[in-house]
Amino acid sequence: MPPTPLIGTSGSGRNLAGRGRWLGRLGGALLFLMPTAASAEAAPTQPRTQDQLLLEYLDEAFEEAGRLSPESRTSLGSRDGYGKLDDYTEAGGEASLRLAERQFATMKRRFRSAKLSPSSRLSYRLFGYRLRQLRLAQRWNRHSYPATTLSSPATRLPSFMIDQHRMESIEDARSYVSRLTEFERVMKEVAARIRSQTAAGIVPPKLIFQPVREDAQKVITGAPFDSGPDSILLSDFKNKLAALSADPLEKQRLLEATETALKGPLKRGYGAFLSALAEAEPRATGNNGVWSLPRGRAYYNALIRLYSTTALSADEVHRLGLDEVARIHRKMEMTKKRAGFKGTLHQFFAAVKADPRSRYPDDEAGRQAFFADARTLVAKVMAVAPRMFRKMPEAPLEVRPVEPHRQRTSPVAFYAPPVPDGSLPGIYYINVGDLRRVQKLQVRPITFHEGVPGHHFQIALAQSLSGLPKFRRFERYDAFTEGWGLYAERLGDELVPPETPYEEFGSLSMELLRAVRLVVDTGLHVRRWTREQAKDYFKEATPLEEGYIVQQVDRYLVTPGQALTYKLGELEILELRARAELELGDRFDPRDFHDALLSSGSLPLGLVAEQVEAYIKTSLRRPARRRESKVRRGRSSSSLRRRTLPPRDVAEAPSCRSTPPRQGRICEDQAWHVPPYANLC
Repeated sequence: MPPTPLIGTSGSGRNLAGRGRWLGRLGGALLFLMPTAASAEAAPTQPRTQDQLLLEYLDEAFEEAGRLSPESRTSLGSRDGYGKLDDYTEAGGEASLRLAERQFATMKRRFRSAKLSPSSRLSYRLFGYRLRQLRLAQRWNRHSYPATTLSSPATRLPSFMIDQHRMESIEDARSYVSRLTEFERVMKEVAARIRSQTAAGIVPPKLIFQPVREDAQKVITGAPFDSGPDSILLSDFKNKLAALSADPLEKQRLLEATETALKGPLKRGYGAFLSALAEAEPRATGNNGVWSLPRGRAYYNALIRLYSTTALSADEVHRLGLDEVARIHRKMEMTKKRAGFKGTLHQFFAAVKADPRSRYPDDEAGRQAFFADARTLVAKVMAVAPRMFRKMPEAPLEVRPVEPHRQRTSPVAFYAPPVPDGSLPGIYYINVGDLRRVQKLQVRPITFHEGVPGHHFQIALAQSLSGLPKFRRFERYDAFTEGWGLYAERLGDELVPPETPYEEFGSLSMELLRAVRLVVDTGLHVRRWTREQAKDYFKEATPLEEGYIVQQVDRYLVTPGQALTYKLGELEILELRARAELELGDRFDPRDFHDALLSSGSLPLGLVAEQVEAYIKTSLRRPARRRESKVRRGRSSSSLRRRTLPPRDVAEAPSCRSTPPRQGRICEDQAWHVPPYANLC
């Protein structure tokens, strides 16, 4: 899944416009429903509890913040601000922070934590925690690159219009045209930010300029810009307009207005954006990590804190990564033996990559085979998921290809959440632009992560949680969201077991990728590794394809810190599961454990641990039952649990205990593992 900023709304996977800005989207927009006069009159007059009042206040705050982001409101199904795009200026980020400060102060004045239920107290604390994160993010806002190979407004906004802007009426069509004219303002705001950063010595790596420029040019290629086939936005508008029942003359006027908006404001905006890129490119001195930026080390330390929600240092993360790489290599050695391969592990890597059966042909037949395999896996998981889950997402999941205009700068796969009103499903996107980057054996873990039981189960379920404030249902923290995604790759193997050692090897290769990320990300940004050093380490440590390695290294260079979230979050979840199994014994039920993880929405890792600890205490009061656990444990290496930041309120800091490490032995040749800070046996 592509990286989100500090806090992203669940719409941001689909509304990619928010990904390049630090403050994310504090709110989207589900309209706050007030009772009608008649229903209010008929309802019995009962005093509302503090919990009810807090829920109402937090939802009102979510709505108020959402008015600053028309794109997020669209992603959540609202037509509020339907003809507008977001504010991409630095002042826009400052306005979001000021609003968050005021809302938090109002909550502190109106409510007392001690008078709330445990669930409402969690909302109260989390509302304060997010403000601390937003303050830190805004402090470093100017260091965030506004356009990269992974996230550029020049491609995000067209995708947003195509995927998100529904046209069910003439008024919707007029809003579409209005948004096309807004492209000029947005692109000029981004251009101004690029120039401001360049003047301050904050210039992205050289590698981003050509692909970002080429992708932007694709948007303004074709009719009405030239004599070629319809451009992507004109084609989208025509298709949506054709489906409307409306006066033909009105349709023609709208079509003419669209062509005018494209040739005029939109093209001028893209021209300003491309000019700013051209001015910045000569200032790019190489493909360096953020150590080369002003105050780069302090910036990276802030990123670790923001993305991982832990207090780990870069050196601790690097060592943890090296330990995890060594552990997974040992697992791969055993898998290699079960496959009957006699050579070294690196020879096994080479043999798997050289085998034509390990990849899809890079043609239409290969693309269709990839989609068929992914859809089959989704169906298999959904059929057996009740064994591990009491709650299933109501929204359907579709498997779709990434659109051609963003294939070059998109990852192999990613997830876009459903629209809450049911108008759009959850979407598991597959990038079939270059199938040479991915191996067949990796389709299982990729599907488990991006689809089910990964992001779709976690994010779509969170959206449907009743009784929670909207900010807890729609905002998310990468450490939990991506940690769950990586944990879901293991869970997928438990639900649909690998049939051969090679399929097991495919799962291990994707876990290895996330361990290598800890090493390479910190290597690039703190230890001053070159791009070539990072690629060489990847080639030595993993069986991944050359094209995939290049894409990964370039991704870490332009989105520092985000790649750490997968392994750090997974290790926390694995430790919590192992602890629950150990303490509960026959009382342990994976369905209850997963409910404890998912029923509170996305949380910082310290709060995730608190929820699981509460679940363990509650379960210990229930009678034991006989069952055989299917989960096995192995060894990992980390001090993450002791370094997890306790999520606290901004103004008051209630104590949050950290469980001390326990001693014991565990077998490293087994499938499930926990970090040694738990040292469970």
